[in-house]
Amino acid sequence: MAASRRSASGEAGTGQAIVWRNVVLMGLLHLGAVYALSLVPRAQLLTLLWAYFCFLMTALGVTAGAHRLWSHRSYKAKLPLRIFLAAANSMAFQNDIYEWSRDHRVHHKYSETDADPHNARRGFFFSHIGWLFMRKHRDVIEKGRKLDFTDLLDDPVVRFQRKYYKSSVVLMCFVIPTFVPWYLWGESLWNAYFLASILRYTISLNVTWLVNSAAHMYGNRPYNKYISPRQNTFVTLGAIGEGFHNYHHTFPFDYSASELGLKFNPTTWFIDFMFWLGLVTDRKQVPKEMIQSRKESTGDGSA
Repeated sequence: MAASRRSASGEAGTGQAIVWRNVVLMGLLHLGAVYALSLVPRAQLLTLLWAYFCFLMTALGVTAGAHRLWSHRSYKAKLPLRIFLAAANSMAFQNDIYEWSRDHRVHHKYSETDADPHNARRGFFFSHIGWLFMRKHRDVIEKGRKLDFTDLLDDPVVRFQRKYYKSSVVLMCFVIPTFVPWYLWGESLWNAYFLASILRYTISLNVTWLVNSAAHMYGNRPYNKYISPRQNTFVTLGAIGEGFHNYHHTFPFDYSASELGLKFNPTTWFIDFMFWLGLVTDRKQVPKEMIQSRKESTGDGSA
C-alpha cells in the first residue's frame, strides 16, 4: 500500500536522491506524536474516543476506498459512498486517490522489483518509511508509464478530490479533527490538535506502512509460497483487515482481501454493510474451489 510522498513523487531522476524535506517533516511529525502521548492522561475521554473514530474513518478511506475500490475495482460503489470514501481518504493524507491507486497498481504489477515503489527486498526500513525519503527509482516511473490509469480519472469524485486535494487535506486531516472536540465538549485546542490530528495521523501512517513492510516479511504463506507477501495477524488488527496479504497478492481482485469467514476483517464488514444499504454492488469473490486448488498447488501447507 502507498503513503504520503507528494514532494518525492514527481521527478524522474536516474538516481534516488534523498528528499530532505520529507525526512525533516516526518521526523517532526513523529516527535509530535511522541509528545502527544504525554497528553493522553489529561485529555477528556470523549476526545480519545473521537481520535479513535477519526482513525477508523482514516483507515476506511485507504482500505475500502483507495485500495479495494479504486486500486483493484473489487466492488462498485454508488456516488454517496464514493464521496464519503474520498473525504475519508483526504483525512488519511496519503496522497490523493489517483496517485495512491497508481502507485499501488505499480506495486502489484512489479512487486519485489526495483519498479515496486516500496520494494520489500530492500529491507524493512526502506519498505516501511525509507521509500518516502527518496526519489522514486527510475524503474518505478518508466514501467509505471506503461500501465493504464484512465479509469481512475473517469470518476468525477477522483477528479474533484485531486483538484482540491490540498484544501481537503487541511480540512479533513487537521481542521475537523481538531475543531470538533474543542467546539462540542470544550477540549483544549492543544489537546485536540495533538491527539485527534497529529497522533492519529502518525499512527494511521505507520499502520499503512506495516502492510508494505511487516506483511511482506513476517507470517505464513498458505496460498502462494513463491511470493513475499505473508498472512500477518498483527497487521490485520491494526489495518482493519489488510494483513491477509498472501491471499491478497494471490487474488487481488477479491473485495474481501481474505477468505470470507476469516476472523477479523472490519473493512469487509463495512463493505458488506454498505451492500446491505444498497450503496455497494458487484462484490468480486474468488470461488472456494479456486482457493483450495491454489492452496494445494502453491501454498506452504500452513492452512
